[in-house]
Amino acid sequence: MTFHEKPNMFVSQVHLNVQDLQRSLDFYQNIIGFKILEQAERKAALTADGKTPLVIIEQSEHVIPKQRRTTGLYHYALLLPTRADLAKFILHMIKTQYPLQGGSDHLVSEALYLADPDGNGIEIYCDRPSSSWKWSGDEVVMATEPMDVESIVKEDDGKPWESLPAGTIMGHIHLHVAEFKKIEEFYCHGLGFEIVCRYGGQALFISTGGYHHHIGLNTWNGIGAPAPVKNSVGMSSYTVVFPNEEARKEAVARISTLGAMITEEQGSLFTQDPSGNKIELRV
Repeated sequence: MTFHEKPNMFVSQVHLNVQDLQRSLDFYQNIIGFKILEQAERKAALTADGKTPLVIIEQSEHVIPKQRRTTGLYHYALLLPTRADLAKFILHMIKTQYPLQGGSDHLVSEALYLADPDGNGIEIYCDRPSSSWKWSGDEVVMATEPMDVESIVKEDDGKPWESLPAGTIMGHIHLHVAEFKKIEEFYCHGLGFEIVCRYGGQALFISTGGYHHHIGLNTWNGIGAPAPVKNSVGMSSYTVVFPNEEARKEAVARISTLGAMITEEQGSLFTQDPSGNKIELRV
């Protein structure tokens, strides 16, 4: 079963502001293993399968460094097809000696953490079989335990690392937000996600279709954290995909009643959550 296709609603893409496009392209190709799908003077679309853009990087005019203690991107998470793929990526990271931020066993998944040269957080992970996930009522049981790296790398097939496997997708996104009351109302009553885990009183995980989370939300940058300025390094927007046009129209109507503004840019619909995170609403 896949949690990233119809009839589920899920995250498919993230758009990032960076300070130096070429520096970012070097990182995303050589360290992460993306291929360039399209490239312009200040913008590039990155792909794993050669046809689906997963990350858009853009060097905006007058860009400023990443701001601290704001809302916005905590990390975006690339979901690898298998544990063996995670093993190969870990061995690649050991070879490159690129600095990592850590690795964790979340019970539902195993994840490696790092950041791009601008400080944009990245998670590279694989899921455990959904049949093994444990639930307590309507909430999935997750934890943060040490990653068993030795066990994972044993699954490597010995072939050299070349790039991200074609089956890599955007598994989820994790955001800094300013508070939870309006955020929960927007994402759950508005867009239609369901709460699957309240974690430690400072994080909320939501999804559709019983996934462990398509979106993570946290207040770790402080209650009332401000939104970053528009031209700062960080997330410009991310994309939520609806199963059909009717579902999108219903969600637009609901979030509009909550006071969210809907704008159209080059034929695409956008809105902002109550903490200023910009979202493309796509079918």
